[in-house]
Amino acid sequence: MNATAPRCLIAEDEPLLAEGLRAELAALWPELQVVAMVGDGLAATEQVLALQPDVCFFDIRMPGCTGLEAAQALAEDWPAVSEAGSAPFPLLVFVTAYDDYALKAFESQAVDYLVKPVERPRLAACVKRLQARLADRRAAAAPPAGTELQAAVNQLRALLGATPAGAAPPRLEVVQAQVGNLVHLVPVHEVLYFEAADKYVRVITAAREHLLRASLKELLPQLDPALFWQVHRGTVVQARAVVTARREESGKVTLTLRGRPETLTVSRLYAHLFKGM
Repeated sequence: MNATAPRCLIAEDEPLLAEGLRAELAALWPELQVVAMVGDGLAATEQVLALQPDVCFFDIRMPGCTGLEAAQALAEDWPAVSEAGSAPFPLLVFVTAYDDYALKAFESQAVDYLVKPVERPRLAACVKRLQARLADRRAAAAPPAGTELQAAVNQLRALLGATPAGAAPPRLEVVQAQVGNLVHLVPVHEVLYFEAADKYVRVITAAREHLLRASLKELLPQLDPALFWQVHRGTVVQARAVVTARREESGKVTLTLRGRPETLTVSRLYAHLFKGM
């Protein structure tokens, strides 16, 4: 196996489609090494962080988490450029059966994508773009370290915010957290932050903690985005509760909150929210 050959990971939950994509890539890009094939978003994130391939093909709709959510996790957890052994952020290609609205979002953000069923001419054009990008990385005029990670962060930030227009859900005023037969009614304005915890959401106030039987994905659309800011894929904080925001060399930001001893970490995707602080 050629140690200098480009390396690739395929994340696709339909085995026949995954094998078909691998066969097409073998014909169009013989030197490309497929180092892993996984069938869900969580495994995709774990394997990409472990193997650090050059290119990833992510199906949008996968069990565990979507391709976009897996890419979001990668952007948040990718080692900083200063860390030993850190490789460049992989080139991401999304494979999607989404509607026209989503495709326009991909096009506007210059994220490469393939539409199912993947046609060979379109895949061939994608391969040429990937080869050119990888050649640029190896060239003397390659972009400064960290540039491509920041570009991916900017693209993912826009894609994650690209949701079709529609009726907004009603704003949540009170959180109903049940413990046994007792239901605690927690006014939303008292909540300092929400944090995903397995199948629950931790609801943290200055005085205590509650568990809400819901997902953060379900809760987020019901919160006022002017007051509650997502700062990590698993954390939403009330902006008025933030006392300080400390920026680290890695680009992450650490928050201290009024009335709480712990600190919260802001990922690369959301660090821009605190530029003016």
